Amino acid sequence: MNWKIIIWYIGVSLLLVASLMTVSGIIASFTPGDESQVPLLFSAYLTATVGLFPLIFVRKGHHKLNFREGNCIVVCAWLFSCVFGMFPYLFYGGEFTLVNALFESVSGFTTTGASILNDIEALPHGLQFWRISTAWVGGVGIVTLFSMLAMRADKSALSGAEISTVARDSVSREKGGSFANQMLIIYIVLTLTSFLALRLTGLDWFDAITDSMSACSTCGFCTRNTSIAFYANPAAEIVLTITMLAAGIHFGVLFLAVLGGKPKYIWKTEAVKAFLYLGGIAIAVVTADLMVSGGYSSFGAALRDASFQVASISTTTGFATQDTTLWPPLSMAILIFCSFICGCSGSTSGGIKMDRAILAAKGVRRKVAQSLSPNSIQHVRVDGRIRNDEQVSDAFSYIFCYLFIMVIFAAINIAFGLDFITGVTASIASIGNVGPGFGDVGSMANYADIPVALKCTGMTEMLIGRLEIFPILYLIQSFRGVEYFSKTRIHTPKQAGGMATDRL
Repeated sequence: MNWKIIIWYIGVSLLLVASLMTVSGIIASFTPGDESQVPLLFSAYLTATVGLFPLIFVRKGHHKLNFREGNCIVVCAWLFSCVFGMFPYLFYGGEFTLVNALFESVSGFTTTGASILNDIEALPHGLQFWRISTAWVGGVGIVTLFSMLAMRADKSALSGAEISTVARDSVSREKGGSFANQMLIIYIVLTLTSFLALRLTGLDWFDAITDSMSACSTCGFCTRNTSIAFYANPAAEIVLTITMLAAGIHFGVLFLAVLGGKPKYIWKTEAVKAFLYLGGIAIAVVTADLMVSGGYSSFGAALRDASFQVASISTTTGFATQDTTLWPPLSMAILIFCSFICGCSGSTSGGIKMDRAILAAKGVRRKVAQSLSPNSIQHVRVDGRIRNDEQVSDAFSYIFCYLFIMVIFAAINIAFGLDFITGVTASIASIGNVGPGFGDVGSMANYADIPVALKCTGMTEMLIGRLEIFPILYLIQSFRGVEYFSKTRIHTPKQAGGMATDRL
């Protein structure tokens, strides 16, 4: 691997982080009594200094990135951004110990939304904006943003490293420019539209912009201790519900449907239809359960809370209007199931992804059909296209690894003293980048009181989930000099289902 070019690109990613710190520092400077101005600007200075060093002293040259180098840049850019992203919290102090500051940074950049803060509203505006901006950049993808400035050859390698082949399949036959550019355009349009709509519901400009950024990134960070419940604003909840659901849909599909003049295209994608239909069924079941067993006397109130919480959890956003830990067991079970599958590939949602679930389900159906009719030829078709055996195998492999890692970390949580519900749902929420679980880490609670060791394992699980498992395994195997788990066959990004995340 060419370490010079890898270090060069890591420097570029740190300059992006420093620029966001500077913007947050400027906001702090215009807010009377904001004590976060100095921590933010000093952090920006340190981050920019480190980021500029390789750009000044390391010659990038004309080397074309290969698979290993692109993967290494992606993983290292995320790790360095999380580490440097903790500096504003650490310099500010308060509840931010070293581990807490790193936890908040990792949770933001991975769009998990889990927090160690007991009093979010005590944070000054500058630090609040920094906290939300890490989530917004994490949603679109750190590498995707700075790859826009890269050379054409490098841009292809970098965007391919952060946006997997599974995410590209839904729009691969359609025209409309660069896939990554489509992602970024619709992301910005959705954020601005949500911001304007929230302003019309009565939210002030700061809450409107931060909530819209958090909803579009499906992070769930909020400037209020009680999350969205603080506003008691049904109109704002409707806006955020629509925004979260939109952010859970493949952004390439949204681009073609909204900006490409093909509004019917959104219903031609099986993953999107399944996501919306299953979400509607989940809302109906939770609404009925709340009416029967949840103590709700008003159908409107039950539907309102069920719609918001199902949208929030199924898109891995984590916003809350109610303490779902107090809900009936059936409603809790539905929400836990929603936090597994989640949204579509190519969105900012985490989890297994609806696309992989569909591939796996159709793979099982084909297996059963072949067993009943051994001489018949069975194909797995998604959106009218035949998917080869390797794509189906990739889906099964990812789901197995996902569940295996979730179980391992759940066992670690329980071994370190968390009760069963808290330990299991904390693991599910971390690897799925959901944020809130149930029990002591419920929608109206936080991660402040969990042991330091579990905060460290939680951060690890968040990063594994955000990078979607395989890039980290690729990097480990690269350092060992082994070609992606096989001694006889080299797996390319297309064969492996992409190098990194299905999110933006």
